[in-house]
Amino acid sequence: MLKNYIKIALRNLWKDKTFSILNLVGLSTAFAVAVLLGMYAFFELSYDGFHQNNASLYQVYSTEQTPEGIVSSVPKSVPFTPALQEEVPGIAQSTRVNGKGVLVIAGDKELRMSAAYVDPDFFSMFSFPVLRGVGIQPTKDLSAVTLTEHAAERIFGKESAIGKTLRVITEGEEKLFTVNAITADFPDQSSIKFDLALDFSNQASFSYASIKDDWSKENHEVFVRLEQGVTPQQFEQATAPFTQLHYKEDLEAAKRDGAQPDQNGNYKQIRLLPFQDRAYANFDYGIAHVDKAMPYLVLGVGFLILFIACVNFINMSIAKSTQRLREIGMRKTLGAGKAQLFFQFWGESIFIFLGAAILGGALAAAFSDSFKTLFSTRATFEAVFSIKVLLGFILGFMVITLIAGGYPALLLSKLGTLQSLKGKLNLTRKNRVRDVLMVIQFGIAILLISGTFVLWQQIDFMRNKNLGYNKEQVISIPLNGKRSDAQVMQLLRNKLQAYPEILDITASNNSLGLGRDGSSRTSQMGFEYKGRMVTTHILMVDYDYPETLDMELVAGRSFKRDYASDSLAVLINEQMAAQLQEKNPLETRFIMDDSVAYNVVGVLKDYNFQKLNTSVAPLTLFLKPDWNMHYAYIKVAPNKAATALPLLEKVWGEIEPKADFLGSFLDENVDRTFKAEKRMATMITSGSILAIILSCIGLFAISLLMVAQRKKEIGVRKVVGASVLRITLMLSTDFLKLVAVGFAIAVPLAWWFAHNWLQGYASHITLNIWIFIAAGAAALFIALLTISFRTIRAASQNPVRSLRTE
Repeated sequence: MLKNYIKIALRNLWKDKTFSILNLVGLSTAFAVAVLLGMYAFFELSYDGFHQNNASLYQVYSTEQTPEGIVSSVPKSVPFTPALQEEVPGIAQSTRVNGKGVLVIAGDKELRMSAAYVDPDFFSMFSFPVLRGVGIQPTKDLSAVTLTEHAAERIFGKESAIGKTLRVITEGEEKLFTVNAITADFPDQSSIKFDLALDFSNQASFSYASIKDDWSKENHEVFVRLEQGVTPQQFEQATAPFTQLHYKEDLEAAKRDGAQPDQNGNYKQIRLLPFQDRAYANFDYGIAHVDKAMPYLVLGVGFLILFIACVNFINMSIAKSTQRLREIGMRKTLGAGKAQLFFQFWGESIFIFLGAAILGGALAAAFSDSFKTLFSTRATFEAVFSIKVLLGFILGFMVITLIAGGYPALLLSKLGTLQSLKGKLNLTRKNRVRDVLMVIQFGIAILLISGTFVLWQQIDFMRNKNLGYNKEQVISIPLNGKRSDAQVMQLLRNKLQAYPEILDITASNNSLGLGRDGSSRTSQMGFEYKGRMVTTHILMVDYDYPETLDMELVAGRSFKRDYASDSLAVLINEQMAAQLQEKNPLETRFIMDDSVAYNVVGVLKDYNFQKLNTSVAPLTLFLKPDWNMHYAYIKVAPNKAATALPLLEKVWGEIEPKADFLGSFLDENVDRTFKAEKRMATMITSGSILAIILSCIGLFAISLLMVAQRKKEIGVRKVVGASVLRITLMLSTDFLKLVAVGFAIAVPLAWWFAHNWLQGYASHITLNIWIFIAAGAAALFIALLTISFRTIRAASQNPVRSLRTE
């Protein structure tokens, strides 16, 4: 019996080659895309899931009540963690982590690497296994350094690194260390990564020793592992006395300034963020917000594409089954029961579905490398092959094949044997299942097309937005060599002054956008001004900073070399001026940083110095030409970009021959800040194109069947004088109505999703109804084009051919 089922199933699939191929192509393509998108999404959702202590690991942050609302703070002061562990019950282990770029010197090698300054408990809290050397607490020895396998190979090649010495230069200070441990390289899904680990106390003096007892200087992250049975809520409540003791002045200032306490009556609250959510946390709006929308959106696109293909499969299977009435009648005459008919149809569905799944998996494997290159991901198929995904596939397989094969079998088996043998079925009643599925199908396609239009418009808006500085003519260079930053800046000025391509040179301790070194950070501090707390971001700059970047001064002047007093002068932006609440900001004098008084000499027009999805925050610029600047900025002459970058690379090689040249134009740096949005737009665009293609495959197949079923009607209408256009419209109208209904359902959903997504950006496009009309019009036009291919051909045929068939 089983052999007979298989033989007949293969015969029927071969007989209807057109439908079999359409089903196989649509399903296998959808499977391949779904697997690739699922691979990416599950990889992105798996960050930090490999730590054995994950359930009890947390990042510490705090929230403060201010007159403007709640604000969060991640960095902590040096004495914070020891005091917290000693005074607040429930902490099993804790570690401070401060990541910095360092220069490693070993023999004749000078390598720029990333270092993590950590406490001894770090390696026992996190699952970064020590492969060789001292385990458990490898950084406890202050003269020891721990390397990753990759870093050890870069520095010492194939030789054993254990026991060898190297020098580390960080923030202008050089120290000698001995390698005493090698750790395994970090998994791709780790949010903590570094090349070498050192004890926390080994930082430069102004980052540790000089602020060891200072609670106002906050410069690192803190992580804790809670004791078994202690919940985050219990721990947070237990920190109230700690906060009242160590932040008494801050609490009094908040009350004085008119801040409102939170629901528990607190003005400052220490909070815990689950470590496994760290990679998705956003601290810009007070209490940490975990946002996994991007990977879930990718997963949703993959699911929708697969859903559309499955709808096609179900629709074509149901529609095609009506042409097998005589076969069903013959089987019933020979004694076949409902169960036999059911298993025959279901078996055919299983053949197609399994074949498409296997072919789709092969396609995904074949294109995986290209996919990973295109979307800059290290995702692997391991993320897809999980128990949950396997169970989901089995469930989907059962449901879809049962609907595609079982539904028509049950429907047609109810017909009388005589009616089946005549091969006639009452088609006057609409196929509601088919219509509903087609509405959903085109609704999804229109939703994806709308999302594509909105995404690309927002990206174009961010790319072309006036950021308040010149990003087209300015090159940013990370100062990553052995020389001091001030010395490098002087050498750059000396060597470049003779070249007409170079207009201005300056420096700062932070990058605008995201440079090629992958670094982007800002510093923030608060101080008391006229009896209230003021918070500002701070930036250390060299002379000519506003001039090099073409920033606009709305009041006052820039820093001048002729004014010795400018060492105690600052520039502020408009947001900072508004926070000071002075009629004339240029007469403002405030005290900060160990009672040092600063005078405001100029007000800069607000410019975007952070990510483009945030509003411009208060900013204060300090003149610190001898500071560790980290980044040089070179303004080049118009139309000289092609020659300026090679020139700078050549000069850099003369100044720092062993340091990589990582210069890039600021517009490139800005583009890197919304790389995730561009990746998402590309994925949704690809998904939209595939969704509309799959929808059209299904529509084309259904139109073929509809034309075949109405062949005699077409012939009669032509005989009585109906034109080709009228017949084409008659055949197309029913399908176009379904597309229109799908449009009416999809547009409100598309607007709601787009509106909510855009709220995450301080500046964004205004949603326009024409975006959604264009998406609907595109879907309608493509659907009409698909249907017309077959309907015009049917309407143009000689009516005699269709009328003489019986």
